Amino acid sequence: MTQDAISIINRLHSAYARCIDNGDLERWPEFFEEACHYKITTADNYTQGLEAGVIFANTRGMLRDRIASLREANIYERHTYRHFISQPWIALEENGQIKSETSFFVVRVMRDGTTDVFATGRYLDVFTVDGATARIRERIVVCDSSRFDTLLALPL
Repeated sequence: MTQDAISIINRLHSAYARCIDNGDLERWPEFFEEACHYKITTADNYTQGLEAGVIFANTRGMLRDRIASLREANIYERHTYRHFISQPWIALEENGQIKSETSFFVVRVMRDGTTDVFATGRYLDVFTVDGATARIRERIVVCDSSRFDTLLALPL
């Protein structure tokens, strides 16, 4: 594991969280490769090897469609997230790819100011790296809880 790999992944995580937390969701798909894998699942389902996810996309176009539906079609109470992300644990670094595991803690802030713990878990990622830039090829969001709030509208 090199310090460069940790630095590259930390920069991506920081920009990713800032994008979502600041509501700049149209930029969110740009963190991913064109052919990508994004899934939100539970720790139980992940441990059992169950493939179904609460949210699933396998192309950047599907991620764009998700954001378009959030903006134009879905009806949900407006809210924001605030991400807190740990240092990544680099599992593998070779051939322009980095595999990592990173814990996250997300709070949700409602329009009336109510703030609640929304989700905790870990990102299981595969990144492609080109110089000092990384993109997400695969992100499996493994949530610690098996309960999902009906307001799982914004990406984690």
